[in-house]
Amino acid sequence: MKYMTKWLLFLLFVPALASAGLFSPALEEGVSYQVITPEQPTVSGEKVEVVELFSYACPHCYHFEPNIERWLKTKPENVKFVRMPVIFRDDWTIFAKAYYAAEALGVLDKIHGPLFSALHAQKRRLGDEAALMAFFAEQGVSNADFKKVFNSFAVDSKVRRSKELTRRYGINSTPSMVVNGKYRVDGQMAGGINDRFLQIVDGLVAKK
Repeated sequence: MKYMTKWLLFLLFVPALASAGLFSPALEEGVSYQVITPEQPTVSGEKVEVVELFSYACPHCYHFEPNIERWLKTKPENVKFVRMPVIFRDDWTIFAKAYYAAEALGVLDKIHGPLFSALHAQKRRLGDEAALMAFFAEQGVSNADFKKVFNSFAVDSKVRRSKELTRRYGINSTPSMVVNGKYRVDGQMAGGINDRFLQIVDGLVAKK
């Protein structure tokens, strides 16, 4: 009876420990992550590159964003975090361009969270260039600056690179994360877009 009571208490405490980040999920290839073959190059030097594949058009990515923001405050010091917009449909291209335009203008901090909120919390229609230009203006970006970069060669090159890396990584859902060009994790493998997702990422960072 005493043994059974201890076992029941263990079962009750395991989820609590996991949600607190004190219990790491087991890493099992093909179950909690996939190996990327061939391994892809990284741009993080000696650091471990962690890439988040997302789209502003994806509601799951919007709901995952608070988890990412919490993780960024406590992520391992040897991690270089990179966001990469994914284009699964033609109408997602404009949002990838918005990300890279904001990056080129040095205003990602002003644009990233508010654009997610505008699309999903406020239900605004921002699926064309004019609407996005007006949105950027609300965040303090002049129309002239927006026009200068939105259709630039640099932005278009990054969009093309994103499409190519999405294919090479084998990404078929968002959000997904790639660790050091070697390992891929998505919501289904993690059992949903929750803290366990990022616990798996941390395990893969340690695995390298």
